[in-house]
Amino acid sequence: MAAGSPQDIRIKRAYLAPADDDGRRILVDRLWPRGLARAKAAIDLWLKDVAPSTELRHWFGHDPARWPEFRKRYAAELADNPAVAELREIAGRERVTLVYAAHDEAHNNAVALAAYLAGA
Repeated sequence: MAAGSPQDIRIKRAYLAPADDDGRRILVDRLWPRGLARAKAAIDLWLKDVAPSTELRHWFGHDPARWPEFRKRYAAELADNPAVAELREIAGRERVTLVYAAHDEAHNNAVALAAYLAGA
């Protein structure tokens, strides 16, 4: 698999230790992860503008029952978001790990963003 292909985009919780094979670590949350020192996070780029809007984030509230609708609404936001082009450009050059802070590893904006970038 070629570096930078959508299949090469990884997802990792911010509180897990960085790994050598993470590639470019991009924080995709609007807020910095609570209690995490910047040095320990080893974030290469904080792409706040690719995160869901504050309104959408509050509406979702990490409620798994709202996940399907959250994905639709977030995809609509991403369709008009210039930060997505920047992220695609970076991912086209190198491996990317989307870093997020949410506790739920299955229902969070990084998962939805990776699916959006992969065309799912």
